[in-house]
Amino acid sequence: MDDLTVYTAARIHTMDAGRPTGEAVAVANGRIVSVGTIESMRPWLRRYPYTVDDRYRDKILLPGFIDPHTHLRLSGTYMGLNYVGPIDSASPTGLRRGLPSRDAVLNQLRSLASEQADPREPVLAWGYDPASQDGHLDRDMLDSISDTVPLWVVAYAPHIIYCNSPMLELIGVDDQSVGHGIGRYPDGRLNGWFVETEATARAMRPVADRIYAEGFGRAAVDRMGAVAKAAGVTTTADLIWGIGGGFEQEWDDHAAAIEDGTFPLRIFMIPFEPALVRRHGDDMLEYLASKRAAGDDRLNTHGIKYVNDGSYPSMTLVMNEPGYLDEDMSHTGEVPWEDMVERMLPFWKAGIQIHSHANGDRTVDMTLDTLAELQRRHPRFDHRFTIEHYCLSNPAQARRLAALGGLASVNIYFVHFRAQLHADHGFGPDRSEATARLGSLERAGATFALHSDFNLVVTPLSPLLAAWCAVNRIGADGETVLAPGERISVDRALRAITVDAAHVLNRDDRLGSIEVGKYADFTVLDDDPYAVDPARLHLIDVADTVLNGEPQGS
Repeated sequence: MDDLTVYTAARIHTMDAGRPTGEAVAVANGRIVSVGTIESMRPWLRRYPYTVDDRYRDKILLPGFIDPHTHLRLSGTYMGLNYVGPIDSASPTGLRRGLPSRDAVLNQLRSLASEQADPREPVLAWGYDPASQDGHLDRDMLDSISDTVPLWVVAYAPHIIYCNSPMLELIGVDDQSVGHGIGRYPDGRLNGWFVETEATARAMRPVADRIYAEGFGRAAVDRMGAVAKAAGVTTTADLIWGIGGGFEQEWDDHAAAIEDGTFPLRIFMIPFEPALVRRHGDDMLEYLASKRAAGDDRLNTHGIKYVNDGSYPSMTLVMNEPGYLDEDMSHTGEVPWEDMVERMLPFWKAGIQIHSHANGDRTVDMTLDTLAELQRRHPRFDHRFTIEHYCLSNPAQARRLAALGGLASVNIYFVHFRAQLHADHGFGPDRSEATARLGSLERAGATFALHSDFNLVVTPLSPLLAAWCAVNRIGADGETVLAPGERISVDRALRAITVDAAHVLNRDDRLGSIEVGKYADFTVLDDDPYAVDPARLHLIDVADTVLNGEPQGS
């Protein structure tokens, strides 16, 4: 063992319920050797040379924050497009201001089209939010801006792409075209919508060489890694590996960034099942095994991902009765629901953890039915089947999830940023208020994590903000408590961004708590989240992160 480094702190919260706090942690070779006090670790210090590092003596140490569901590379890619979203957003050239309404977006697109030197060159825009910007775009609206310059607009949650007529021609579709997710007006004409992965992939083909330009992926990884680190994140997972340039290119971009020291995170690449099936077919399990063998503790593959309905912010998720307030724009994913068991079964039998995207309560029902059938056909213990997002649900579903041994990875940010908005746009007041039912999951005994889905939804990346949302459930008006019975404690919220998030990624044997033998990954805070007013959790500053025992710099 190399020489020890002992980091001291005002307080260490370990997330080890048996030994919850400490004042010092000793590390060597990237692992935790001992945690407690200088005096308690004397048996180690008498035997090995050591250095005491007091740089964090006035700070609070927690296990490194884990966001188990992001899309950093794809998010960084979209940041390079013209921005038309509703909130201020970071970009490679600095902060870009949000646009408050659909009219403002249409004016911005009109300006971009008028400035296009080559009228055959598409205008590419990202970030439209139909709920907060006065409703969906469509082909006729975009044609009124330009019927010569192709217009291509991807929603903030990229489950929808909107196009005008010239762009439809470039894509190669007309009123006789067929395909899952190609939208139409009531009279049968194409309405310019491409919804969910099969259709959005089709709409992407004519512009792929512009979006995925030379070196785009590496720049995106570097950019978004810095954003995650600033939020205190030391581990994340990309839950749509394989659709942003190909499996090998995406892997290589992360590997190069880690090698060059520009990506201070651990990341697990979770493949998108339809892309994996298309690319590797009968060899898909062997391919995943080869990548696990090639990976290491910084970059590896994990699990498999299915997308089974649309988006919460885009209002394309699938709900039970009474359904949507207005027109039902819901959409299922690329894999037909009736085929779900057969599609999941090879991975289930191979012991590969399944991550199943389900935003709407009807989709949660389908997902639970699928899990029950998988268990009936091939019983498994500790399978950690995870429902991703888990936005609209009911207490009975929480109890059933726990009974089936499933987990939930929940986007809690929507409670604050969007629930009140969707009370009158899409979902109605009852479902919107009860978005992200963490209290029900806790009462049912189900383990859950909190995630951001950054930045493919209109929310930031900040685990402490996620914890604040979970503890307080304050709406966007800054005062209304939404579904108070779904609030959870500070301790449970912090577990959901550390050790329980590690459990969701099947890495809680080595990550998520400050315990002997685990990786020495820490988040350093200026204030103690257990001591501050819970209403101020989101105001605590991240001072630094430590990865493999090495400070990453403030």
